[in-house]
Amino acid sequence: MANIISDETIEYVGILSKLELSGEQKEQAKKDMGLMLDYIDQLSELDTTGVEPMSHIFPIHNVFRQDTVTNGDDQENILRNAPEERDGSFIVPKTVD
Repeated sequence: MANIISDETIEYVGILSKLELSGEQKEQAKKDMGLMLDYIDQLSELDTTGVEPMSHIFPIHNVFRQDTVTNGDDQENILRNAPEERDGSFIVPKTVD
């Protein structure tokens, strides 16, 4: 299906990718992009009837678990590590003016 890539498309892709391509590089990029699109066109010829759409090639399942508290409320022991403490909170030096 010979996909023809225009000069404008190559210029646009160059701008998006922030690449400065020489004339020779632009011509090679046009050929390469055309070949890639031809290959993708071949995929549309495949018979996919009965094939379930998927987002990954391997089955992925979320593993859910109960969110249970294991260490409980140990505020007193936690605050023992604080340099200073007030009203159940850490007091730390000011870092932003």
